Amino acid sequence: MTTTTADRLGMTVLATNESLELLRSSVVGRLAVSITDHPDIFPINYVVDHGCVVFRTAEGTKLAAAVLGRGVAFEVDGYDEAGGEAWSVVVKGHAVEIEQMYDLFDAVELPLFSWQAAPKPRFVRIEPVDISGRRFSVVEDARPSAPNDSATPGTAGPRR
Repeated sequence: MTTTTADRLGMTVLATNESLELLRSSVVGRLAVSITDHPDIFPINYVVDHGCVVFRTAEGTKLAAAVLGRGVAFEVDGYDEAGGEAWSVVVKGHAVEIEQMYDLFDAVELPLFSWQAAPKPRFVRIEPVDISGRRFSVVEDARPSAPNDSATPGTAGPRR
């Protein structure tokens, strides 16, 4: 997809380059995997490198499910309160562990650091098969307004 269009619900369907730009503007997303046919989601911090999502991890369920599964999904959302717009970008693809020496040297140079004390020595790259993004205006608060002061207990009733 190379142009921005609107879908049938009035959401703006973003071009791939716009979706990647939004991905680059955030640092935390959700990795969705399937573990023995059960879905699971992991929050991860990441960077975008050459159109791929790269994250660090340790040995365990997240790494095994990501690189041994059939595919992964990765999602990032954002909200621009001043502009009244929200957006969502989804990357679907395959996760591969970065193991080749020169690729690993490149990954170590990325501005990607573990947020917790536990070591995260493994690097994983999500190679996209599909990148989709949507942007939409957030509707104003639809809740009923505050009750009329005259109906509030302990206050004077309406004037007659």
